Amino acid sequence: MSTLKKFLKDKDYVRIPLELTATDHFEIYAEINSVPGRFILDTGASNTCIGMDKIEHFKLISEESVIKAAGAGATNMETLVSKSNTINLNSWEFHNLEIVLFDLKHVNEALTAHNAEPVDGIIGADILKKSKAIIDYGKKCIYLKKKKR
Repeated sequence: MSTLKKFLKDKDYVRIPLELTATDHFEIYAEINSVPGRFILDTGASNTCIGMDKIEHFKLISEESVIKAAGAGATNMETLVSKSNTINLNSWEFHNLEIVLFDLKHVNEALTAHNAEPVDGIIGADILKKSKAIIDYGKKCIYLKKKKR
């Protein structure tokens, strides 16, 4: 009998470890525009997001957005958008990523209040859908399907 790991490797999936935080969130490391950062994996977030205070850090070019952000106890937050970005998760890469930028202060305050480290952003369902993601909660990892070249 084949393991999930072997089965998905044979189907061109990349295995990426996840870290469980003190707040029971999965944390994942990613590079945005070749700059490393720490992110929460959030299946309920529709878009990948980065804090507005990290715009220069991740080499983002932002523009106004009509999107209003909501989540983690905050609603109707102003956002910016950054288009044409590259994300790299282990060896899985995607170009032309649109990232929503908003103030993540409330998210990071909630994390640090529970002895977890602050994050640079959130990896959302947009990436999970593009990668045909499979989360293995028991093994604390995620599998992302490589794109055919």
